[in-house]
Amino acid sequence: MRVIFAGTPAVAVPALAAVAASRHELVAVVTRPDAPAGRGRGLSRSPVAEWADEHGVEVLTPARPREPEFLDRLRELEPACVPVVAYGALVPPAALEIPRHGWINLHFSLLPAWRGAAPVQHAVLHGDELTGASVFQLEEGLDTGPVFGTLTDEIRATDTSGDLLERLAESGAGLLVAVLDAIADGTARAEPQPADGVSLAPKLTVDDARVRWGDPAFAVDRRIRACTPAPGGWTTFRDERVKLGPVVPVPDGPGLKPGELLVEKSRVLVGTATVPVRLGEVRAAGKRAMGATDWARGVRVGTGEDFA
Repeated sequence: MRVIFAGTPAVAVPALAAVAASRHELVAVVTRPDAPAGRGRGLSRSPVAEWADEHGVEVLTPARPREPEFLDRLRELEPACVPVVAYGALVPPAALEIPRHGWINLHFSLLPAWRGAAPVQHAVLHGDELTGASVFQLEEGLDTGPVFGTLTDEIRATDTSGDLLERLAESGAGLLVAVLDAIADGTARAEPQPADGVSLAPKLTVDDARVRWGDPAFAVDRRIRACTPAPGGWTTFRDERVKLGPVVPVPDGPGLKPGELLVEKSRVLVGTATVPVRLGEVRAAGKRAMGATDWARGVRVGTGEDFA
């Protein structure tokens, strides 16, 4: 089949590469326009656009996919299907109707669980033990279309969102190609999503990433892992924000008040509503990330000081 791939961030690149290496003809990619990035705020290509540039594939960057010029080019290219991974914009009916087999979306959850922009982050945050990926028919609703196929993956006790998303991006790429193959062969069957079990996964904000030391240790651990690498778990120390890497609950640790810091020879502990947690990396504003003990020595944490 002739296909156009739609996607934007790095997590979409494994699927793009898999589609390009498959039996299908990749004729173009659709991605978000170049955007300011870095300290200089210069315009930067999306990872999907960069991959396409390197491989000589046409790149379409409509500000909005309802633009007449974009729709006209889509018709000219005559794709039979548009596979999508994390494109980042709502696709209007006018665009959905152009390919004979529509647009099919690789989504990183077991639908109907965690519909929305941050399914992996919410799965980690809420302590799910199992997640996966789904390929479904894109329609006007938010991740509501019928599902062609799924795969599952266990969420490990130390998984960050970045770890889990990296695994699902690789395994999901194979699932997406398998669904494209089935569509081309006429054997694909999409099943409606069940009405129960629906949950929503909006993008996590910076406020969501602030650590609540009054939560139990397991919840503190989940929040930081869910927000790693972005937007990044954080707290304040001496009224300045510091970012935190993943922590480890310490069941046999000493009793500490929520947020209270205890610096020992080889570890730094922080109190929660239950047992303390051992800090991993700490990054103060404008500084590089460092191990917790190095950070504590550098700032000279005093007795009774705490995170807020």
